[in-house]
Amino acid sequence: MPPRTVTTARQRRLGTELRKMREAAGLNAREASALLGIDHTKISHMETARSGVGTDRLRVLASCYGCSDDLYLDALIKMASERERGWWEEYRELLPAGFLDLTELEDKSTYLRTYQIAHLPGLMQTEDYARAVFEFTFPRLPEDHVEARIAHRIKRSKVLDRKNGTEFSAVIHEAALRMRFGGRAMARTQLDHLLKLSEHPNCTVRVLPFTADGFAGSGQAVLYAGGPVPSLDTVHLDFAHGAAFLDATAQLDAYRDLLSAMEDRSLDVTKSRDLIKEIAHTL
Repeated sequence: MPPRTVTTARQRRLGTELRKMREAAGLNAREASALLGIDHTKISHMETARSGVGTDRLRVLASCYGCSDDLYLDALIKMASERERGWWEEYRELLPAGFLDLTELEDKSTYLRTYQIAHLPGLMQTEDYARAVFEFTFPRLPEDHVEARIAHRIKRSKVLDRKNGTEFSAVIHEAALRMRFGGRAMARTQLDHLLKLSEHPNCTVRVLPFTADGFAGSGQAVLYAGGPVPSLDTVHLDFAHGAAFLDATAQLDAYRDLLSAMEDRSLDVTKSRDLIKEIAHTL
């Protein structure tokens, strides 16, 4: 089978985990290939996601590498055996690859935590709000690209409506609540939508007010996606020029602590709803 020409973030993450296992065993690629009786380039291709890895070979790799964490191994085997194309693949040539990688991350996560300072969380945006955000993108996007991004964003939000929906916890800075994308009426409608979502059993919304004691966090949007085991968690950072996916242990620990600190400084759920209502009534 020829090497892949397009790889997803999830496929690359599986490759990264294979590399981590090998390095934890103190083996280089040639030493690992000798244990398996395969060419060392195959090890490289698996670790860079240029080729897939079968479940049997994955078990052999784990055994050779001395991996004894059954839950971790089972999660990797599930990743390796996935063959079904997600709905987001229909946007493969319409949207940047990072958009699709984020969607897959959300779809496969066990829980989601986010912090937003300038915009409301993408999963909680109305169609009009999303349009106002995308129409303010520079350089300007063609109309069909804007519409594709809006349709994709609204479809992403369905992850919150699934049976036994993914737990979603959002910390939203008061500044984001006061932004008037699309004008006063549209902003009020968006806040009403946010309030309705905050009442869903799987959604928690907290507001970090201007009066909070100290400012926890940085300016970029943060999404923390829980994996089947903590070592497979992922941090997604959203920047003006693109996005980054982080998975190093130290990075995961740092962002867990950061999100917890922001939650601690935020209003509780009831007071957060009261502030959202207050802001909506002033529009």
